[in-house]
Amino acid sequence: METLARTLMLVGIAVFLIGGGVYLAAKFGIPLGRLPGDIHIEGRNGSFHFPIVSSILVSILLTILVNLIGRLFK
Repeated sequence: METLARTLMLVGIAVFLIGGGVYLAAKFGIPLGRLPGDIHIEGRNGSFHFPIVSSILVSILLTILVNLIGRLFK
């Protein structure tokens, strides 16, 4: 049960940090979801939005962050 509790606390901290990062990105005017290369198609009956460049950028940043944290705790 302790392992589950620790895991839930770590997931909660991670979600809190991600939310803070999104909040700060919005405060500083970083246009995540509206970067050049993000796909946005509008038609008469609806629209389609796929933030591919934003997803790649977030993936790269999270990979670097996780690697740094992993090296720190080794």
